[in-house]
Amino acid sequence: MRRKLQQLHDKIGDFWWYSLMLFLACRAADFLNAFVGLWLVPKYVDPAELGAVMPLANFANFLALPAAVFANTFRNEFTRLTVSREFGKLKTLMRGVFIAAAVFLFLAIVVSHFMLPHFLDRIRIAKGSLGILILAASFLGTIAPIYSNAIQSLKKFRSYSVINLLSAPIRLITMLVAMPFRALSGYFVGQASTPAFNIVASIFCLRHELAVKAEPYWNREVMRRFARLFFIFAAMSVAGGVSSLVEMTVLRQRLPDIDSAGYYMATRFSEIASFLNATLVFTLFPFTAELAAKGKSMRPLLLKASAATLAFCALVALPFFFIGKPILEFLPHGEQYAAYWWAIPWQIGVTALSCVTGLYTTAAISAERFGYMKWMIPLNLLNAALLLCITGYGYFVSWLPTCLTNFLAVHNVTTLTAMLWWLTGIGVMRLALMVWKCPK
Repeated sequence: MRRKLQQLHDKIGDFWWYSLMLFLACRAADFLNAFVGLWLVPKYVDPAELGAVMPLANFANFLALPAAVFANTFRNEFTRLTVSREFGKLKTLMRGVFIAAAVFLFLAIVVSHFMLPHFLDRIRIAKGSLGILILAASFLGTIAPIYSNAIQSLKKFRSYSVINLLSAPIRLITMLVAMPFRALSGYFVGQASTPAFNIVASIFCLRHELAVKAEPYWNREVMRRFARLFFIFAAMSVAGGVSSLVEMTVLRQRLPDIDSAGYYMATRFSEIASFLNATLVFTLFPFTAELAAKGKSMRPLLLKASAATLAFCALVALPFFFIGKPILEFLPHGEQYAAYWWAIPWQIGVTALSCVTGLYTTAAISAERFGYMKWMIPLNLLNAALLLCITGYGYFVSWLPTCLTNFLAVHNVTTLTAMLWWLTGIGVMRLALMVWKCPK
């Protein structure tokens, strides 16, 4: 058996072999995650609050953007240091990123103290203990990739697979214990448990590489070089974060409770379409970085990965045209969500657009080619601005011309159908521009 597996490995190559290994391991964990998203959360979270889950998560991610940008800035450097086996410098770098994340967390807590009450009021949620919990979940999720990036760069895909297999039951057990007391608070406690475990497990997996004496890393040249990268990633992340936060908030704030809840249920199924892509993106980065370093074309690998992603998404979407409604009816409060079965295949299509765009973005970042940001940043900001204008014009009726308010009233986003058309349009634009400007 081992010989046959080795033959298959040699035949398909390292990229597809490791992608297949990670895909199988992560999908086993997703059975438990699917139970959480499709059964546990709808069971304990009232339908009137269910649509607030995703906006809350996006708000926390937005506050964590500085820490995420700082960690992402050094992603390529993690790869370089691990490939060259400069583990002393890697240890120093990881400590610095961790300390910076702690500073950013303190700043986010201060900002959250003023912003969170107003945000919760907009999405019709009582505060309770949510503030600290969503920040904890978000920042742990931000710090965890610091260690997984090192595992990724070392191509320790087997260790990463085991970590993913174990993290899912830990999340499930945590939610089973916490959600009966306060549904939304318990949800974010469970969300925080996964990255917390991943951090500890990753440190254990890296114990041999990090069991070295820390070597000097930070100097004026390094600071100058990465200050430039930090501002590049910050601009991109803020624009993308604002766009995502506005989209999710509009879905909750402007649409009826049942529409936003129906969208949440549809996205639980559409996330299946991203399973393969999540694996490919993780595996893709070190391979495209290596190709770029050697001056070789990344396009053939990107085209194959994109074709595999689109084919997988199509296979996932097809059954829901026939069984989407019966499945929704079977779930807790399913009689209220069954009418939204049509949103599942539609949202899978939107997810497919995002997945392929993510492949090209990953390849560009791995090669340190940031030209795509010249149009992606304005596009994301324009998307947020237009969406706010169309949905929030009512606040400015007394100052706007009647012809403009009439136009906005006709083209307002007041239903889930209208919102999905909007998401589809912006997804097509992002992908078309990304493919057009893709790295060679």
